[in-house]
Amino acid sequence: MAIKADEISALLRSQIENYDKDMQVTDVGTVIQVGDGIALAHGLNDAMAGELIEFPSGVLGLAQNLEENNVGIVILGPSDDIKEGDEVKRTGRIMEVPVGEELIGRVVNPLGQPLDGKGPINTTKTRPIESPATGVMDRKSVDEPLQTGIKAIDALVPIGRGQRELIIGDRQTGKTTIAIDTILNQKDQDMICVYVAIGQKESTVRATVETLRQNGALDYTIVVTAGAADPAPLLYISPYAGVSMAEEFMFNGKHVLIVYDDLTKQAAAYRELSLLLRRPPGREAFPGDVFYLHSRLLERAAKLNDDLGGGSITALPFIETQAGDISAFVPTNVISITDGQIFLQSDLFHSGVRPAINAGLSVSRVGGSAQIKAMKKVAGTLRLDLAAYRELEAFAQFGSDLDEATKAKLDRGARTVEVLKQPENAPLKVEKQVVILFALVNGYLDDVPVEDVTRFEAEFLSWLEANDAELLDSIRQTKQLPDSDAYDTAISSFKKLFNPSN
Repeated sequence: MAIKADEISALLRSQIENYDKDMQVTDVGTVIQVGDGIALAHGLNDAMAGELIEFPSGVLGLAQNLEENNVGIVILGPSDDIKEGDEVKRTGRIMEVPVGEELIGRVVNPLGQPLDGKGPINTTKTRPIESPATGVMDRKSVDEPLQTGIKAIDALVPIGRGQRELIIGDRQTGKTTIAIDTILNQKDQDMICVYVAIGQKESTVRATVETLRQNGALDYTIVVTAGAADPAPLLYISPYAGVSMAEEFMFNGKHVLIVYDDLTKQAAAYRELSLLLRRPPGREAFPGDVFYLHSRLLERAAKLNDDLGGGSITALPFIETQAGDISAFVPTNVISITDGQIFLQSDLFHSGVRPAINAGLSVSRVGGSAQIKAMKKVAGTLRLDLAAYRELEAFAQFGSDLDEATKAKLDRGARTVEVLKQPENAPLKVEKQVVILFALVNGYLDDVPVEDVTRFEAEFLSWLEANDAELLDSIRQTKQLPDSDAYDTAISSFKKLFNPSN
């Protein structure tokens, strides 16, 4: 077959004309070591800190250690298929998570992938998991209460929108219950909630999600979970993923409550990663930047000024202590970052005082500015009464002859403890809290037997709803204390109907 020169030249000409001269440069490297969820790669000279690196199996990693000869990468997924000699690629992207309204009501992992079997999440928006905290001039002081529905908190350690209030205590002291009750109480409060479960058992997270669903709270809640069986990098990034989802709403003028349950497990996961990356250990084997780990997270909670829409993120970080030791490394760090702490004591919990809040060690640095006027008035002396009762209680054990004033204080203190008890998953609206606390501090309960106080409260609130709802409505609308004559009439009418058990 004869080769025709003109055909060859025409073919060459067409190929030259259609030649795509755009070069694609991909920065690639080689895995030189892999193990324990960490890979060291050689050749990624231009990698950025926190950049996503892609492995041949499709698994992504996070560039952490940028050293002269190699890059330390934490692997965000299964590492079984990754081996020495594999080629890795830079993606040019910083770690991002999907954000938006579509996530509400869903259970996702820290990468934003659904875990609830309800299909894909159709959102096009993403936000980087690491972003600078809102600046000083963009913030506004906390002036709006966040009602938790828990009497002991709303009265003694009030939380405001935009505040960071630490919940600290040993394991099994009711920390998660406080968070769940607070989320349940945000129904009809124009509040979006983000619950971040870090290192918890899957069964525990499932039970929490079920509680939220049964109470209708999943309609305004996003659950982000990194389970106990997940790799340490997922536990480490989960709070940042949660707060990025929350920031999307805050910058659109909405109010968000975010719960980190708990940051002790995140710090332990970060310590694990840091030691595997051969970073030098410090106190309690934590790396030197463990303070920055939590400060850059919690500083992202803020109340924005009106020019930026007035949105807010309120953070409830959890810290688990060992035998009540709040002077350990991570607890002291987080106490110094937050605007107050609620300390839960195991002794109180086991003696039946639930929520087991220690009024002496718990504090809110925002204080009365996060309370309505009615609550501020009734709760003014409550903390002092409780502290005096605890002190007198200790002394009263040693002496039998007590004067009348001391007996009266002990009796009032015992009734205060009873009133502040509350069953789980039963948050109370603020007007009902004010009514019962008003009865307590003004001596209306002094003649009610201590064992009947809880029953008295339940029956009195039911009676008010049925017979004198205007009293509750006036507190809710005016945020002021009820008229003392109207209140006196109401409680006197109820007391005639109430039957003490003895």
